[in-house]
Amino acid sequence: MKIAVIGTGYVGLVTGTCLAETGNIVSCIDIDANKIDRLNKGEVPIYEPQLDTYFERNMKAQRLFFTTSLVDGIKDAEVIFLALPTPPGEDGSADLSYILKVAEQLGSMIEKYTIIVDKSTVPVGTADKVHAIIAKKARCAFSVVSNPEFLREGFAISDFMKPDRVVIGTEDTTARKVMERLYKPFVRQGNPILFMDAKSAELTKYAANAFLATKITFMNEIANYCELVGANVDQVRIGIGSDDRIGKRFLFPGIGYGGSCFPKDVQALVKAGKDHQFEFSILNAVEQRNNEQKTVLFPKISTYFNSNLKGKNIAVWGLAFKPDTDDIREAPALYLINKLVESGAVITAFDPEAMENVRTQIGDKIQYTENEYDALKEADALIICTEWSIFRNPDFSRIKAEMKGNALFDGRNLFDLEDMESKGFCYFSIGRKAIISKQ
Repeated sequence: MKIAVIGTGYVGLVTGTCLAETGNIVSCIDIDANKIDRLNKGEVPIYEPQLDTYFERNMKAQRLFFTTSLVDGIKDAEVIFLALPTPPGEDGSADLSYILKVAEQLGSMIEKYTIIVDKSTVPVGTADKVHAIIAKKARCAFSVVSNPEFLREGFAISDFMKPDRVVIGTEDTTARKVMERLYKPFVRQGNPILFMDAKSAELTKYAANAFLATKITFMNEIANYCELVGANVDQVRIGIGSDDRIGKRFLFPGIGYGGSCFPKDVQALVKAGKDHQFEFSILNAVEQRNNEQKTVLFPKISTYFNSNLKGKNIAVWGLAFKPDTDDIREAPALYLINKLVESGAVITAFDPEAMENVRTQIGDKIQYTENEYDALKEADALIICTEWSIFRNPDFSRIKAEMKGNALFDGRNLFDLEDMESKGFCYFSIGRKAIISKQ
């Protein structure tokens, strides 16, 4: 099948590459000439496990192409995916300008029956808007389908190749058959392709992300309460997670969620509700609580240093919003770092993949090192913000040898309390008692 993917960001590049993997001929289109040039040279501009392997294989097999020309890219395409950014506006609403602008161009370009697929996360009613705009100039029949992505950064390739479910919003019989044929290779193990109307499909994506954001935030609330009453959130998590109505996933407390999806989608759903005179009171609370959670370690750090952080050397492990990605959008680490720097602390940080993105955003506001242990030299304290695997079983004797102090603030609860006490650390985590050891 001939496929076009408009937009080579995170979703577009993964979508195009994975569709090529099942034998389709895929043209990916972007207005960023520099990015297209890099892609044509075989450079993958984002970090995502396995993506480079799939990308190289399909480029070599001449199933995956990149161009800045919309006309050339969509030529003969049976299906055109719109994988364009929908950034939040100042009021939290999803900015549809990129999608609607492309829709205006497509109307006069398509020459035969074509399926236009909204792959981006978009508000309810977007498919209708896209259809109306294309219809103004279209000279042939077409269909607009909603097919939201459910890709987890760090697991995007496996999520696309073996999805839990595929959601397709259309009431067009022809479009349904084509989309079913396109996705059939990905669901051979029996996971469902769920067909519904476009508005329901659009809302499904927002509802899923908003629920997961709520689950994370609820657990963080419980963790904060655990600290006040002397309970252990690890035991509470296991206790409630064993109930199959609740489940074990998304119950790990920490310093809040970030990334490109949860913050943006919660905001957009809240704003969409207001547009219809509906108040998402739970989601308002989720957004407020999560914003506060990103800096929940700061009072502990400040108190430990007697409210005087000026000149304190603080090491930070982890800058990305989650492990296995270089994405720093809404990363809790950056919010905490900002408060520490404002208080006079000197920050030295390490992250396996995200440092260049942080440097691009905040420059030399902090220092960067080539490995995690170099960040510890003469450090008064260590903060863990991202649960990268390499941080889970570090050399604690080396940590103590490199550091000047012995305080460790763990925003992801990576370590056992008794173990940290036996190793002589002052250890502060989320939802568990503090361990105070002498130097």
